[in-house]
Amino acid sequence: MLYPDADAKNLFVRDDTKRNYFLITVKGDKRVDLKGFRKENQTRPLSFASEADLLRLMDLIPGSFTPFGLLNNDGGQVNFFLDEEFLKEPGLVGIHSNENTATVWLKTLDLFEIIQEHGNEVATVPIPKRD
Repeated sequence: MLYPDADAKNLFVRDDTKRNYFLITVKGDKRVDLKGFRKENQTRPLSFASEADLLRLMDLIPGSFTPFGLLNNDGGQVNFFLDEEFLKEPGLVGIHSNENTATVWLKTLDLFEIIQEHGNEVATVPIPKRD
């Protein structure tokens, strides 16, 4: 792996109303505490979204979803949260290209620009490393 410190993993979750969806992208070595994330970001209770939701909202299948999948989400129903660690030097993020066959390395700020140009918001949040 070219930049192991910039490797990302993604969680696709929804709240208990099944109306609000979230893509959470974190450093590859982190585990996300959904209860803690909920409290910090003032969401309703969270759980993992279904394969059907992923296909319907981002036209992707499990294992292949990434922030690039937001480009398939024309309705803007998916809120994007990115681990603020990706802003630290060297400012890179490694994500799949909507297929789990390759990793694309790009500047984190370039990813922001691509997603924001599509009309989605980007929120950077602290995601503590959980043991």
